Amino acid sequence: MMRPQPMLVVADVEAASAWFQNVLGLSSGHGGSEYEMLMDNSDLVVQLHRWDAAEHPNLGDPEDPSRGNGVVVWFETDAFEEAVERVEEMGAEILEGPLFNPNAQQHEIWLSGPDGFVVVVAGSRRP
Repeated sequence: MMRPQPMLVVADVEAASAWFQNVLGLSSGHGGSEYEMLMDNSDLVVQLHRWDAAEHPNLGDPEDPSRGNGVVVWFETDAFEEAVERVEEMGAEILEGPLFNPNAQQHEIWLSGPDGFVVVVAGSRRP
């Protein structure tokens, strides 16, 4: 079985971690200023890595302004209404929604996330 474990490279791991925990309801699985694992119960959902934390030449270039362009970090939840409440409570920047996407047959809310990443929270698709 293959499981996605996306890694976002950010300027401030602790601030990005707090954003994902507060807005999406995830929890810290590692913590620290260089690397974070964000969890949903025991499942790894997303990793965060600081740009200059280690010698990983393929993380990208923090000076390249195209970083994040064309990348959408997408999360599906069974608790969409609760996620929207957290977004509103935390004052996260909403780009679009909440809305119903008739093509995907799901509810969505599009957010401006840490370091300019677009973050989408979508309700589970149900038949």
